[in-house]
Amino acid sequence: MRNIDSEDNVTLLGSNNTQYNYEYDPSVLETFENLHPDQDYVVKFNCPEFTSLCPKTGQPDFATLYISYIPNQKLVESKSLKLYLFSFRNHGDFHEDCINIILKDLRKILDPKYIEVWGKFLPRGGISIDPYVNYGMKDTEWNKMAKNRLFNHDLDPENINNR
Repeated sequence: MRNIDSEDNVTLLGSNNTQYNYEYDPSVLETFENLHPDQDYVVKFNCPEFTSLCPKTGQPDFATLYISYIPNQKLVESKSLKLYLFSFRNHGDFHEDCINIILKDLRKILDPKYIEVWGKFLPRGGISIDPYVNYGMKDTEWNKMAKNRLFNHDLDPENINNR
């Protein structure tokens, strides 16, 4: 069993004194060492309760976020990711901006081989918006994969029966 120590900078996991920030706060994100950097694998988070605010109307926007990445040297600690995503609750930005901000913040702390963020927002005004963004390390096979995924990410769209 893995023993998380102070070198991992993980302070939120197991804490009973969690502070919830109601404003966008990327500083809450924490990482820990990838013990398998020689093995390529995917880490996927499904976040069905993402909320942000429309910057024009102030009305809430709800989405399911899919965050997938192939780690390099670091992994994101899941409780810190939950708190980070929660910090968007009162953040006013368009859907596309939220998705790009999340990808950029995770890239900054993780330096992953590959990462993608897909937001499937519930409709408002009779239309839903599903922004998708990804990144692959430059000058690697992951950059080629990112371009291929971007070009082909929604060739087989889901059946919409819940929105």
